[in-house]
Amino acid sequence: MGESGTLWAAIGALLAGASLIYVGGAIVALRAWARREAPEARESPPVTILKPLCGPEPELYENLRSFCDQDYPQFQVIFGARDPDDPALAVARRLAREFPERDLRVVADGRLIGSNRKVSNLANMMPVACHDLLVIADSDIRVGPDYLRRVLAPLLDPGVGLVTCLYRARADRSLWSRIGAMAINEGFLPSVLVARALGSNAFGFGSTLAVRREHLAQIGGFDSLAEHLADDYRLGELTRRRGLRTVLSPYLVETLVHEPDAAALLHHELRWARTIRAVRPWGHLFSVVTYALPMSLFAVALADGAPWALALPFLALGGRVMLHYAAGASLRLGEPRSPWLVPFRDLLSFAVWAASFLGRRVRWRRGDFSVASDGRMRANKESVP
Repeated sequence: MGESGTLWAAIGALLAGASLIYVGGAIVALRAWARREAPEARESPPVTILKPLCGPEPELYENLRSFCDQDYPQFQVIFGARDPDDPALAVARRLAREFPERDLRVVADGRLIGSNRKVSNLANMMPVACHDLLVIADSDIRVGPDYLRRVLAPLLDPGVGLVTCLYRARADRSLWSRIGAMAINEGFLPSVLVARALGSNAFGFGSTLAVRREHLAQIGGFDSLAEHLADDYRLGELTRRRGLRTVLSPYLVETLVHEPDAAALLHHELRWARTIRAVRPWGHLFSVVTYALPMSLFAVALADGAPWALALPFLALGGRVMLHYAAGASLRLGEPRSPWLVPFRDLLSFAVWAASFLGRRVRWRRGDFSVASDGRMRANKESVP
């Protein structure tokens, strides 16, 4: 092996070594996170929950009901959609009948303030929002009855601008859903915990965004988010620019992964990857080290099959299987583990990461968009209104 070959072998070994260190750090971070508990708020100020809706979803009734059944003295839930005939609003109206003692509102308004239709939906709900504390949560999220008491605790600190939550994924019976859930439980979630352990607080997830009305107004309201695909990340970014802290709550919410086929899974994951690339390009580039098995195979290829390199894929696979089980235990997934899917999941994640650099086009709900380098989105001509 010549000097250039030695250099490439060293690069491969470095990447593989970094990926193994990452896997170890992810396991430690998961176990540490599992021991944390979100404290309850000392006070219980009234709060408005904003639930943007768009079309039918699996278990939508159960998800929305969990936000209506809160152990909290005074809260309002606003369900909003652009189309008054949206099937999701029928679920919201059913809940309003089931909880007559609660302040549940239904808003149907097609007004657009930008290319991000979800943000337009949120803006259209604000005229009926009664309280100064706001909680925004996507429609596919499910929570426990102690959710508000625990998530709002950090927001009582005037120096906190945003509280957000991680989410664990529960798969339906589809194989592709199980593979998609693995990406969240063993990829996304541990990577956030590792970033947090390294000092980052650049978070904001649609699973939960708790913010004060005054802070939202200070950043320009929902208008400041209306052109951005990653509106959740943008909200955190803008509040941090005003010197306010972002808090990642230890409270873990849940989402159901429903991927009927490989195409649906790939569209979703490519959208996520291209969104991350747009808002955190360097972080996305260096996230390649989170794919342990592909990095180890890369090292073997660069080392021209050297004996020392042949051990790396086995170490990587062993580490990833350990991470697979650590995620199941730490997140209390309660589902049978599927270690045989780990190699495919790792290779697929790497393929999606690579494909994210090949374009800026994404599909979201019924729309087709292009994402600019600053995270702004533009509807393509064939996008469904």
